[in-house]
Amino acid sequence: MRRSVAARFRTWVDTEAHDLPLPGAGRTQDRFAALYALGRTDLSLARLAEGHADATAILRELGSAPPGPGEYWGVWAAQPPNTGLLAREEGGQWLLDGHKAYCSGAHSCTHALVTADTPHGRRLFAVRTDHPGYAPLEGTWQAIGMAGSDTPDVRFTAVPGRPVGAVGAYLDRPGFQHGGIGVAACWLGGARAVADALQASAGTPDPLTAAHLGAVDMTLHGAHSVVEQAAQAIDADPSDTSGTARLRSLRVRAIAERACRDVLDRVGRATGAGPLCHDPRHARNVADLTVYIRQHHADRNLAELGALVAQEAGPRR
Repeated sequence: MRRSVAARFRTWVDTEAHDLPLPGAGRTQDRFAALYALGRTDLSLARLAEGHADATAILRELGSAPPGPGEYWGVWAAQPPNTGLLAREEGGQWLLDGHKAYCSGAHSCTHALVTADTPHGRRLFAVRTDHPGYAPLEGTWQAIGMAGSDTPDVRFTAVPGRPVGAVGAYLDRPGFQHGGIGVAACWLGGARAVADALQASAGTPDPLTAAHLGAVDMTLHGAHSVVEQAAQAIDADPSDTSGTARLRSLRVRAIAERACRDVLDRVGRATGAGPLCHDPRHARNVADLTVYIRQHHADRNLAELGALVAQEAGPRR
């Protein structure tokens, strides 16, 4: 029987997470390669592992102790409409109340970093999930794709939170941009897994299948090269003294997201319904990737990228 994603996530944390390099520490390419490999294995597992890895990097960057033995962390910072947490100081501690959406690993994480609004602005807090006021809302994660990522909404009622960094530090730190590229590496691993079905079915391909296979190889090779170049740039300037980290992150994520969409389209056109109907792993890979890349904000991110490019170019005379 296939072990649950939660069990494999905890095994990964216990046995492999400590070997994952921190972003900007000289081995960022190895970090992204490991996340890519997780994505190729199972995108739901990659989502949980990437969350723990990101939490470890955030805690280090913002001057807090890293996760301890037997701790499994997530990062829950989504802010969709009509949801959110409020943080209040009471009796010398911070208490969190409200509704947090998209909490991956809600049932398997022992701790999480969550964003919450304070009277002075949005701030990051570390919370434990064993508090009685912590309640995953059953039925709020109905996804078929990424079903194993366990990403329901969670209600917080007077849950103690430990501040991590100052107001605004979560988004303002360079590592926020570096971490976004790590997510793109997971996407590309998932795209490679989808492409494996085309590779396996090709044999001695007819011209049309060969054309699809060549296009998929070109797309994945190009996107993978962009991620590797980004890793080198991060290691060369981990503190973002050049001020280019946001531009780089937007570019890389957009390239990776488009590559994933192209792979999904090409593989589907080349293989037809057969693998989707008869190969459960391929069907899961397609469903998972389709959902996971929607973490990219599509045209909103492209609009921000375009604005930064225009600003960088400056007015023409």
